[in-house]
Amino acid sequence: MQDKKEKYMTKRTKNRCGQIQAYFRREERYEGIQIAFKEHPELKDEVLKAIEETIEETGSKPAVFENNEKAGADPYAYYIEFNDDYDKEGGPFFETLLRKLGIEKCSE
Repeated sequence: MQDKKEKYMTKRTKNRCGQIQAYFRREERYEGIQIAFKEHPELKDEVLKAIEETIEETGSKPAVFENNEKAGADPYAYYIEFNDDYDKEGGPFFETLLRKLGIEKCSE
């Protein structure tokens, strides 16, 4: 039986629906995405690293919130938001982030 650590360290696949879900929301000048997953230290580190790398690469400055209301929150989540997004920075940022996380399609 595969241990939990190994499960999350496996090669990224095109469909990570079982591990990570992304929920996108857009209004007039607002764009936001929620990256939700089962809390696991390696997966949490991977998601946070991808967010930080994307911020550095794009030069964007989104608001980033962590779901840390309680230990063991299920699902665990990061919220990334662009408010007053006149220049539409959110779209390219989210595309880059999802590509880094290996999320290409979720259909389950």
